[in-house]
Amino acid sequence: MTVIRRLNCFDVSKIKKMISYLGNDDGEKFSKALTNEAFIMLQDLLPLKYKFMPVSFILLENKEILGLITVVPTSGNPYKINITRLIFRQNLYDVGKRLIDFVIARLGAKGASSFNVTVDQSHDELLDLFMKGCGFRQCSYENLWKLDNFTPLTDKKADFRYCQNSDAIQVAALYNNELNNLYKPSLERAKDEYKEPVFAGMTNFYKNRYVLEDESTHRIIAYLSITTSDNFNFIIDMSLNDGYNIPYDEIINFALGEISRKKTKFYAFLKHRQYTKNADILEKYLHERNLNCIQTQCVLVKDFYKPVKQTENALQVFLFGENELASN
Repeated sequence: MTVIRRLNCFDVSKIKKMISYLGNDDGEKFSKALTNEAFIMLQDLLPLKYKFMPVSFILLENKEILGLITVVPTSGNPYKINITRLIFRQNLYDVGKRLIDFVIARLGAKGASSFNVTVDQSHDELLDLFMKGCGFRQCSYENLWKLDNFTPLTDKKADFRYCQNSDAIQVAALYNNELNNLYKPSLERAKDEYKEPVFAGMTNFYKNRYVLEDESTHRIIAYLSITTSDNFNFIIDMSLNDGYNIPYDEIINFALGEISRKKTKFYAFLKHRQYTKNADILEKYLHERNLNCIQTQCVLVKDFYKPVKQTENALQVFLFGENELASN
């Protein structure tokens, strides 16, 4: 008998055996995260619009755990669901498909409008699982470039300040304007996604956010975020107004300076989003600086569109070639 249910505290020891191959550090972090999720039961009582923590589901067959999936609502937009973890026993791709279909059906029925996942481009079978098996489509790519032995061409730092909730409208517009038109329907962000979460201390990562203003107009022309989940590896992400020539060196100098104020040893990575208008310019800069791309992930999306309610017993007449649509 096959059952899919929410992860609970009694399942953690069995999951630890499944992931024992990860090694001491990775396995310990993974187990700690799952243990925390297994004990947070309050979210089950909340409607989707109030959910903010990761939730995991497991698939059991004859009481044996064959797979696990974890989903996290987007901060500021809980109807946009991120799939962050998928585990299943070797070659049991059907288990993965059933878990994905389960969370889509369960959360879609509660109002979720889209599901997102990033998959390493080298994982062909996993890409097939999401795209051919579960109806996801590939939007574009996100790359991570390691800022290893980075030597800036200038000592100057961009004059960023901390981002505030009142900046959210401008920052969202900045990000959305940076997107290529082809990707806007699936990848646009709402202003609330740029507001500090109420329960920021309960998330499994830490993020600092900054903005750069035009001195004469006080218009926000750049947004910068620095994110870490382990306080050792830091991901730098930025959105820029393409009407301003803001040197990348100055932005990176500022970001590395902010990290080094708190850490003496760390790894820093720059996120390169290929679905933006300036993606080619940034990639050229990164190559010129002899930096290395250490990871490329495919951005996969599955959207739900609500059908327009039609009048009962309506008759639709399609007049081909006449460019008309009549409804009586």
